[in-house]
Amino acid sequence: MEQLSEPDVRSFQQARGLTVTGLVDEVTARALEESRWKLGDRSLNLQEPPLLRGDDVAALQSRLTEMGFNCGRVDGIYGFRTESAVKEFQKSVGITVDGKCGPATIIALIRLTKIVSGGAPSQLRENAIQKNRGPALANKTIVLNPDGTDELVYDVAVRTEGRLLALGASVFLTRGATNNPSEVERISFANSGSADLVISLHEDSYHNDKAHGASTYYYGSDAHGVHSIVGERFASLVQREICARTDFVNCRTHAKTWDLLRLTKAPAVRIDLGYKTNPGDVARLSRPDFRDVIAEALVIAIQRLYLAAEDDAKTGTLRIADLRKAGIRR
Repeated sequence: MEQLSEPDVRSFQQARGLTVTGLVDEVTARALEESRWKLGDRSLNLQEPPLLRGDDVAALQSRLTEMGFNCGRVDGIYGFRTESAVKEFQKSVGITVDGKCGPATIIALIRLTKIVSGGAPSQLRENAIQKNRGPALANKTIVLNPDGTDELVYDVAVRTEGRLLALGASVFLTRGATNNPSEVERISFANSGSADLVISLHEDSYHNDKAHGASTYYYGSDAHGVHSIVGERFASLVQREICARTDFVNCRTHAKTWDLLRLTKAPAVRIDLGYKTNPGDVARLSRPDFRDVIAEALVIAIQRLYLAAEDDAKTGTLRIADLRKAGIRR
């Protein structure tokens, strides 16, 4: 592989929604490898792990999705749902149904893509699933993913868990007070059940103490032209609730392709509750009453995600007690 300069690496990381470091780490190296494949460069099929990954797979998923075939999330990974969508497409156009995207399938895709397109079926499906679950939290499954062994972030997760349980939601934490599973284990845990939402809680860091404030992240890829509708909406809701209820600086919401966001089946959001390298942010999060406010902001943002627009309330005004009056507490 051609040696890239640091500015080139930074530019690539920025374009792919990765953490911008200028260094070719394991994640960046994998993304570079994926980016070199264009649809038609190779035959695509389901294989034993490691599964095929690449921009060609993402292009295939995007084209099938445009035509109404359900590949699931456009993640650039040739898994079971992608194979199933390929088989459905092959059946519909009268070619050999083998789940392999070879020359005949690609030719059919190219011909039909010019004719059949429109809308965003995957986004409509994601919205429909969310709406069909209804506004009550009593039938929702929420996975909370407190980062590393950070005690403050873990405490926020526990406080949030207690409030969600009181409202009837099913809640699972990806780690306990002392253990620290790997990211792969956390993703596997989140995917093992039928979660409605995955919330990953963190403190950010920087090489100096100037950076400060809260930010949220959802799955989105400009390179693949996709993003999670529900993830983006929840990221926006929780960012606004946190910043309306606290004096955290608003560092906004951002689309990223980090594995936790990309590989988690349910809509997933990462929330950075300030910077552990900033004394002011650390002082805020160190206060139990402040962590209570964060927990309430998270619960209200979750509830607002499932409320119809006409039932929603102004940011920062809804309280957990109001949920009883709305008849959405168990």
